[in-house]
Amino acid sequence: MNKQQLASKIWESANKMRSKIEANEYKDYILGFIFYKFLSDKEVDYLKKAGWPDDAIEELTEEDTETVNDCRKNLGYFIAYDNLFSTWLVKGRDFDVSNVTDALSAFNRLIDVHHKKVFNKIFDTLDTGLSKLGDTSGARTKAISGLLQLIKDIPMNGKQDYDVLGFIYEYLISNFAANAGKKAGEFYTPHEVSLLMSEIVADHLKDRDKIEIYDPTSGSGSLLINIGRCVARHISNKDNIKYYAQEIKENTYNLTRMNLVMRGILPDNIETRNGDTLEEDWPFFDEEHAYSPLYVDAVVSNPPYSQHWDPVDKESDSRYSRFGVAPKSKADYAFLLHDLYHVKPNGIMTIVLPHGVLFRGGEEGEIRRNLIEQNHIDTIIGLPANIFFGTAIPTIIMVLKQKRPNTDVLIVDASKGFAKVGKNNKLKASDIKKIVDTVVGRKDIDKYSCRVKRDKIRQNEYNLNIPRYVDSSDAGETWDIYATMFGGIPNAEIELLRDYWLSFPQLRDILFTNDGTPYSALAVGDVKEAIFNSEDVKTFIGTFEAAFAGFDAYMEDELIGKMNELNVSKEEAVISRHIFERIISVPLVDKYKAYQLLDDEWIKISIDLEIIQTEGFAATKQVDPNMVIKKKDGIDEEVQDGWVGHVIPFELVQTTLLKDKADEVKEKELRLEDIAVEYSEIIDSLSEEDKEGDFLNDDNTAFVTAGVKAKVKEIYMDVESKELTGLFGYLALLDEKAGKADKLRYIAEHPEVDWSAIEGSGVYAKGKVAARVKALQASFTFPEDSFEAKLILVETLMVEEKEVKREAKELAAALHLLTKVTIENLYDEQVIDFLKLKWIQPLNRSLHEMTGEIIDALVKSVQTLSEKYAVTYTDLETQIEESEKSLSTMINELEGSDFDMQGLSELKMLLGGE
Repeated sequence: MNKQQLASKIWESANKMRSKIEANEYKDYILGFIFYKFLSDKEVDYLKKAGWPDDAIEELTEEDTETVNDCRKNLGYFIAYDNLFSTWLVKGRDFDVSNVTDALSAFNRLIDVHHKKVFNKIFDTLDTGLSKLGDTSGARTKAISGLLQLIKDIPMNGKQDYDVLGFIYEYLISNFAANAGKKAGEFYTPHEVSLLMSEIVADHLKDRDKIEIYDPTSGSGSLLINIGRCVARHISNKDNIKYYAQEIKENTYNLTRMNLVMRGILPDNIETRNGDTLEEDWPFFDEEHAYSPLYVDAVVSNPPYSQHWDPVDKESDSRYSRFGVAPKSKADYAFLLHDLYHVKPNGIMTIVLPHGVLFRGGEEGEIRRNLIEQNHIDTIIGLPANIFFGTAIPTIIMVLKQKRPNTDVLIVDASKGFAKVGKNNKLKASDIKKIVDTVVGRKDIDKYSCRVKRDKIRQNEYNLNIPRYVDSSDAGETWDIYATMFGGIPNAEIELLRDYWLSFPQLRDILFTNDGTPYSALAVGDVKEAIFNSEDVKTFIGTFEAAFAGFDAYMEDELIGKMNELNVSKEEAVISRHIFERIISVPLVDKYKAYQLLDDEWIKISIDLEIIQTEGFAATKQVDPNMVIKKKDGIDEEVQDGWVGHVIPFELVQTTLLKDKADEVKEKELRLEDIAVEYSEIIDSLSEEDKEGDFLNDDNTAFVTAGVKAKVKEIYMDVESKELTGLFGYLALLDEKAGKADKLRYIAEHPEVDWSAIEGSGVYAKGKVAARVKALQASFTFPEDSFEAKLILVETLMVEEKEVKREAKELAAALHLLTKVTIENLYDEQVIDFLKLKWIQPLNRSLHEMTGEIIDALVKSVQTLSEKYAVTYTDLETQIEESEKSLSTMINELEGSDFDMQGLSELKMLLGGE
């Protein structure tokens, strides 16, 4: 399984295992055990690299003080063999919950003094929560054993910057957050928001050799880690990044530490603290134990929104004294000012806040005024609603700096760019890219972003509400009164398509004729044909084709040629820049849509590249058991259901090398589909009276096999055929398990049956008799559209369907095994061809489809415009008058009682008739 499949499998199983335990709590247990496995495996790996054989590791105890001290010095901790995660698995049925409690107690006792800040009490949340996994020791043991089995396959030695372990950890945290309701905000910032903030910070810090970053409300640490990952792309040595984190909740603080350690960050580069950020500022002491404030290159945070706090005696606090103190009921600006205070003069900070901080008055209005006048607010980004788990509050990201070369404020309304995922909205990769490009380039984009001068903000009394500066609303549809009454297409509405007319300068005159008035008429009969056949559009498509000529060769050189050494975390940016360069010469093409197409494909490409780089090229010829969950005796059980390609998909091989075999299966599947259609058509053709019987299910949507057979037998029983009746009687005798003497007597007593026509002699077998019945039935004919003919056809189709299903199943099974063998025996050159088909062809195809989508959009717009005023008010009035006259004439032909005629007369008056 790749990392996505493994993460998904673990989540699905964990979500079932947690039963009635809250997601917010259960996450602490499973993530705690994952972290313990990480530390345990790391120690074993360290000892093996030092030359320790397996049997020597099995003898390792606390009494070996030399090894204990060596591990503590180099790892920061020591775990005896009996307490290793792998040993718990080996114990099997002998494992007990006490093994875990003893191990966690020993771990705390054996932490190196210099690593206390990283590891001390890190498993307290897990230790104290074990009691919630069951009411008895046996129940807890069973629950923990299930967890151990669930996570045992997670590899802990990923070679990529964002390895399998980190991916799974983040995946689980995000899914627990999605199920934790309002509590999700306590520990998780959605990955997309985190990535957006990270990219903005990384660009600001990209030229520095050493970087310090700080999150004062760190939650699980995911935001801090994403910042570090993005910054690391611009720095030669990622060990030159130091991480500071503070978190008020102990269980969440433990998540921060675990997350940082598992990403391979050196313990010396981790400074964490469990404390109240607003009440206790970061306590940094120099070598002389004198207090010294902490100043960092970047501060990032997603604090709790509008939280109550204690502002008493905070006026003299150096964090707030320059700007003011936030009100007691809303600590948003308290967090912001805390963050800003810790930013170096050339640093940057990003913070997620509720939308209200932009316009609320009182103390907040005063703080906002001071921040603007002292030139600290750099950018405001309005995010889509409902983007955070557990709250639908509109939010923003605010970017601030201590010193800025400019005095304007960039305001970005990014609230319209998102994808709907379940109950929440989610920023797409293209949305993030567009926001970052806008912020970094400080771009003015119509209906999206605006650089606002300080004087304008002053005129608005320091109100930063986004709609005051950026109108992102869609223009409402308007109707031209003259065109509505008399027809014609308003030139003003044609002009709304100006981007197309600038790119296709001759096309407007081809599509529309104008007589000098403010109105035009459609000049062509087939809009689509006229547009696609125009020279402008042909030139446009040709320009795109020329721009992307050789793109597949570039991708082959970039991905195939460098697959073993390219940096997976940086490569998407390399390819996107290349695509942007090609798009520059092509009008109308949205480069961010192209970026989204790349990102959609990059998800699977990057996974394959990571596999090849970590497992070797041979992994491309590997197939894995396809493990699925099936119920057995009411219990979910993991079983194998065939095979899947580790890198090369089965479907890709079947549609190329094994196409003939795949077509055979497809042919059978198509026939089954046709039979299903025939069933539906026959049901639809039956009258309601015909449908009465047991041959259809309760809602009359499908045939019932047993009922159809019985009904067909009944049909033939009604046929005047003594031989057929005699054969049915013999079959009934066989069903009753009659003896040989009874059968011979029946044969002798029914000379009307041509027994000689049945294969065999003496006592006849059931199958032979049934064959004779079928032969006789075939000799009887019913009218083609009769009920009898339809039911007989259904029975025939059922026999065929059963046989085709059997054949299809056998062919599919054989194809599946043949595909497995084919992948395992591919030549290297064949693998390369498949990687091209999987990585390059889909992206190349989707990029080229963009031109057709652009032209289709123009066709639709022109057609809509022409249809909008095609029927005028005058036309409608005429149609109404004609309808009234027609109805009045019909009324004249009606007859009825005196009362009926009086009513019809009144209706004629209303219609205007005489």
